[in-house]
Amino acid sequence: MIIRLLDIFLSFVGVIFFAPILLIVSLLIFIESGGPVIYVQNRVGKDNKDFKLLKFRSMFLNSEVRGFITIGNCDPRITRVGRIIRKYKIDELPQLFNVIKGEMSIVGPRPEVRKYVNLYDKIQFKILNVKPGITDYASIEFREENRILEKEINPENYYINVIMPYKLKLNLQYINNQNIRNYLKIIVLTFISFFRR
Repeated sequence: MIIRLLDIFLSFVGVIFFAPILLIVSLLIFIESGGPVIYVQNRVGKDNKDFKLLKFRSMFLNSEVRGFITIGNCDPRITRVGRIIRKYKIDELPQLFNVIKGEMSIVGPRPEVRKYVNLYDKIQFKILNVKPGITDYASIEFREENRILEKEINPENYYINVIMPYKLKLNLQYINNQNIRNYLKIIVLTFISFFRR
């Protein structure tokens, strides 16, 4: 209950604080590539239920037909504005509205697409017992995930067999120790990681 109250409070504060950035980014995306500025994608949330994840669109229209994995900064699907907002995770800011709606938490396992959730084993499936989040230990650990995948011959295979299991292991550690202290700790570590960029 306390975490939910913190989610709502921090999300409203975030929307107000980042309002100028939300407006500017929206204008830049529209000017560069036209079309909708928000990208809506089905992700798997708590209790294995799908929900509509909101992000600033960082790719050209209809780019998702070429796969879900983004490979480095050289991915031709990413727009110029998209490279910047991805680098600083600004593309994730619209998810504050997912938190307000109760579909996500500020802190929790990053939600995956159904394709990858279907690969979870019985233990990994436990992460669906909690709300997905905007940030978590895995997001901090793999803040340069795109660059890592860029070096691989088969990026998706490497993601499925190496990165995803490790992310899930970190997620389970948080779930098994879910409390206000760790919630606030992850938020602080996320800001530190952001400024290090």
